[in-house]
Amino acid sequence: MSDVTTTDLYEVTMALSYLREGMDRPATFSLFVRDLPDERGFLVSAGLEAALDFLEGFRVSPGDVRDFAAALGRPAADLGALEGLRFTGEVRAVPEGRAVFAGEPLLEVTAPLPEAQMVETFLLNQVSHQTAVAAKAARCVLASRGRPVVDFSLRRTHGRDAGLQAARVSALAGFAGTSDVAAAVRWALPASGTMAHSYVEAFPDEESAFRAFARAHPGPVTFLVDTYDTLRGTATAARVLRDLGPPAGSGVRLDSGDLGALARGARQVLDAQGLTQVRIIASGGLDEYRVDDLVRSGAPIDVFAVGTRVGTAADAPYLDSAYKLVEYDGNPVMKLSSAKATAPGRKQVHRRPGQPDLVALRDEPAPPDTEPLLRTVMRAGRRVGPPDTLAAARARLRADLGALPGAALRIRGPRPPRPGVSRGLARATAALGERLRARYGPVPAGPGAGAATGSPAGTVPSGRAAWT
Repeated sequence: MSDVTTTDLYEVTMALSYLREGMDRPATFSLFVRDLPDERGFLVSAGLEAALDFLEGFRVSPGDVRDFAAALGRPAADLGALEGLRFTGEVRAVPEGRAVFAGEPLLEVTAPLPEAQMVETFLLNQVSHQTAVAAKAARCVLASRGRPVVDFSLRRTHGRDAGLQAARVSALAGFAGTSDVAAAVRWALPASGTMAHSYVEAFPDEESAFRAFARAHPGPVTFLVDTYDTLRGTATAARVLRDLGPPAGSGVRLDSGDLGALARGARQVLDAQGLTQVRIIASGGLDEYRVDDLVRSGAPIDVFAVGTRVGTAADAPYLDSAYKLVEYDGNPVMKLSSAKATAPGRKQVHRRPGQPDLVALRDEPAPPDTEPLLRTVMRAGRRVGPPDTLAAARARLRADLGALPGAALRIRGPRPPRPGVSRGLARATAALGERLRARYGPVPAGPGAGAATGSPAGTVPSGRAAWT
């Protein structure tokens, strides 16, 4: 199965109809998040590199046509117009690692309409998942207040690819390593791992297990000490580590129970044996909330290993993301329906230190002292430069988080900045909205009624004053 067929069926049926109708003029689609999940003061742009890889390789093969035809229950000849279709368009996007907010385009695709339509599902899949997990991971890094955080999520992510993506975007967010060997090799990430309870249980006693493990792994070792009794296990580990003269970086891992109290007890045991340099690693159901609690309580934990809750973004496992047509054949278009209205036209997001972002039309003059967030990353279906690096994305994220207001960075009860809307975009939205209402009638009042008064919604938040 190819990436081309990793799509919703209606992308295929729409693209085929466009081709038969001769509707192949340039179209611009905007990918954005309508609303931030609860307990999020920001998102982190991620998934762009995977999206660009997909677009560069996008080409509908004869085998893809046969698969589409089988799904539709039609002869392959009926879908022959799709064969050979490839992506030839432009992509403007927010680079990975930027802090982003609701209503801001994360990327805009401009390409002949059938091409731009066909790639919708895959782009949403990649950007939505990775942006959600990257935001969760970044919050863990904030909560740890400088202590290393490691990704242990692979075994419970929603499939292999999701695990790889979680490891990558966690590294982007500032994690110190991952347990995922494939991800570590693919992206040159530090690999991290200890032992399982099954390993300890397979030996006659903990000491035998720890000594055997140290014989097989002469480098830094980490012993899992809570298989039976945590403090006794720590004492056994301390005895073995003292005999070894432990290499720098050795540690003990706590995986259950009251991690704060157990960490304090373990620290006392280790320090009493002169092992002040031996680290305490904590794991077991951790996320930014538990990490924050442990750090605030003063628990002597040196490394946090986070897994399930972060790799699945458990408290906010999806984003209210959309990929909407905003221009076709040079004409702005918009969706007017209640609660899901969009704003027309190609856009730019301007960022000024100390101010909320401004969403504007692409061709509007940039306000003074602002930085444009969307950059051209693809022309004629090819990248305009080499692939981005994780190091560059990490640096962008550090800078962006350092510039955000404290309220957006709070682990509990964050308040995200709300982007403003330029006067030009507000006018364009109001004018097109009036023309559409004259043709189709007023939008019924309801949760999305703001759009019916000409206030942008969907692509840009309603109700914000413009700044220039």
